[in-house]
Amino acid sequence: MIMDKLVIKQRKVTDLSKEELLNLDKNDLVEKIIQLQAHNLQLKNILSKKENNVTESCTDISKKQFDFKKAHFRRILLRILYFGWDYQGLAVQEDSTQTIEHYLFHALTKSCLIESRETSQYHRCGRTDKGVSAFSQVISISLRSKHHPDEQNLEASTSSELPYCKILNRLLPKDIHAVAWMPVPNDRPDFSARFDCKRRQYKYYFPRSNLDLEKMKKACTFLVGTKDFRNLCKMDVGNGVTEFYREILNVDITPVEINDTNKATSMYCLLIEGNAFLWHQIRCIMGLLLLIGQGYEEPSIITQLLDVENNPRKPQYNMALDVPLNLFHCSYDLEENNQWIYSDELRSVIATLQGDWTIHSIKTTMIRDALQHLESEYNKYIEKRLEDKSKEETNYVMAYTDCLLQGVKSKVYTPLMKRGTCSSLEEKIEYYKKKRKLNSSEIGK
Repeated sequence: MIMDKLVIKQRKVTDLSKEELLNLDKNDLVEKIIQLQAHNLQLKNILSKKENNVTESCTDISKKQFDFKKAHFRRILLRILYFGWDYQGLAVQEDSTQTIEHYLFHALTKSCLIESRETSQYHRCGRTDKGVSAFSQVISISLRSKHHPDEQNLEASTSSELPYCKILNRLLPKDIHAVAWMPVPNDRPDFSARFDCKRRQYKYYFPRSNLDLEKMKKACTFLVGTKDFRNLCKMDVGNGVTEFYREILNVDITPVEINDTNKATSMYCLLIEGNAFLWHQIRCIMGLLLLIGQGYEEPSIITQLLDVENNPRKPQYNMALDVPLNLFHCSYDLEENNQWIYSDELRSVIATLQGDWTIHSIKTTMIRDALQHLESEYNKYIEKRLEDKSKEETNYVMAYTDCLLQGVKSKVYTPLMKRGTCSSLEEKIEYYKKKRKLNSSEIGK
């Protein structure tokens, strides 16, 4: 053991395996952490320098081509479609350029539709997290216009306006698309995609597998209404969120294809609609619904977790995977008297998505073909080993939805109400109060 440690110390700490790390002493582990921190700082500096170069380049182009002080601007809603599987979320981040907003604002500034984010009066409807997609993300923003503000109320000004979607789609990655835009009336200059949104509708896609859909639907009925969802979300007390009442307007389990509902591979979705949602609320809800559909919990677990007086602490459970979640639709009262403006650019978006569908469908078909062959071989193998047919059924593999629950699956299931719990809301608030006081005292020194 001593010789092993000596050999380990001669190598770079960052090249060690898990087993070798376990053999390190405290000083070596501290050295590794210091190395990683230095490496992270170096990466942040590189990313920051690249982003500044892009911004400076776009600014230089803007100065050469446009005098923004003389330009006209139009307040609009812009509908964005994106697949977030390969992105770190919608919002800009300090340590990553792989976000939807990074590419969106790169396109907006490079095309000189805006001078800067700070001057564009930008609002987003919903802040989607890492891996989450949106078929109807809506932003409100002021873009450069061909028309004087006095002319923008005329209907003809929309048909002769700059082709916003076409301009942006030539600069955006192939999995981010500007789909349509809508003018905001001049008498509503403060209209916000975030604060004026009336309803947000999300979909979470999943295969039927062997889930008990009726139990899942019953559990959904307990979610409707205005309730305290602190046990069905990730409490973001560190950012000042201490109120967890939200109103769910509608929630249901529905098939994606009406004529394809009975196979294990038939696709369904959780359709949930509300005026606002908490951090990871839908993924926590879906995680619970999967446990109910798999038979581990009864639908009544929802009502128990919503009873925060008797259950003030959230049991430790895994939320659902991020990839199947999609911000499907956002509703505004502005749509009652205005229409979304489409153009021939929509044809290009559809053609791109059809190509994506073809490639993904081919991959899905290839996997299904291999799967059916292997399942057939497995069943023959089981038949040779087991005489009792009931035993054969218990050995049949049905794991389509196992990957949708994050974390390690325990061999022996522990009911939620018998698990360890997280800190209560009051305990979290007290923790952050003490943390802020500590930080303030450190700053004072």
